[in-house]
Amino acid sequence: MVPRHFRVRPPVTTTAPKLATYFHVHLVSDSTGETLNAMARAVCARFDNVLPIEHIYALVRSQRQLDRALGDIEEAPGVVIHTIVDDGLREALEEGCRKLDMPCIPALDPLVSAMSRYLGYTTTSRVGAHLRLDNDYFNRMDALNYAIGHDDGQGGQDLEQADVILVGVSRTSKTPTCIYLAHRGVRAGNVPLVPGRPPPEKLFALKSTLVVGLSISPDRLIQIRRNRLLSLKENRESTYIDVDAVREEIVQARRLYERQGWPVIDVTRRSVEETAAAVLNLLHGGHGQVEVLG
Repeated sequence: MVPRHFRVRPPVTTTAPKLATYFHVHLVSDSTGETLNAMARAVCARFDNVLPIEHIYALVRSQRQLDRALGDIEEAPGVVIHTIVDDGLREALEEGCRKLDMPCIPALDPLVSAMSRYLGYTTTSRVGAHLRLDNDYFNRMDALNYAIGHDDGQGGQDLEQADVILVGVSRTSKTPTCIYLAHRGVRAGNVPLVPGRPPPEKLFALKSTLVVGLSISPDRLIQIRRNRLLSLKENRESTYIDVDAVREEIVQARRLYERQGWPVIDVTRRSVEETAAAVLNLLHGGHGQVEVLG
């Protein structure tokens, strides 16, 4: 039976190996658990034919919450990984795992120790850490509001307030990339390139805002658009998925990027996360010259 007070996430895979080894991994965090979950997935991905069943315990900040987590851990033995900061809760978790004879791994300790040795400083107090997290939180919320208000060409009157504007034809992952960037505290808006409709003039007058053009192969774009139409139960043929029309869209978009001197990111084989990482590299590294990132 799955306990109600935490989330269990089964392995995410479309082609599970026939002889895959499944195991339980318990992720215990006093925060949202996003960092811990990302680290655990990155580690598990290094092993072939191994698929974790994730048990996620977020916002564990009291002994009562920890006791409930330990009870569930006992029911599904496996590996315990945590990012608990409070000394008392850490000791209680480690002691509980010792009694259950289960490995208990503090995910951030090696990195924190290495940084502490290099800098010659001890870690900051919990209160200070929370203040920094609060500032980051409000920055992310502000960026998220901006992304929502400037999606698909909306809010064109204040594009200059963005850190970055993504430009591209339909279905080049502009919106999800902007949302992902917002969660990193980056103000990102996007402007679609629509055949027969010129982009807003204000886009060409931006001085301090990074503008990035998104490109994609015609075959991949047609596939994405066709899947989109199928999800909407629209099976009719149109210029939206016509090979010649799509190729012309992409050619015209690339010509625009070249004329404006905007850096270009090819999203053909990129995930949203990889596209966002490429944008962040451009933001951090300057963008004085055209750069095509394949």
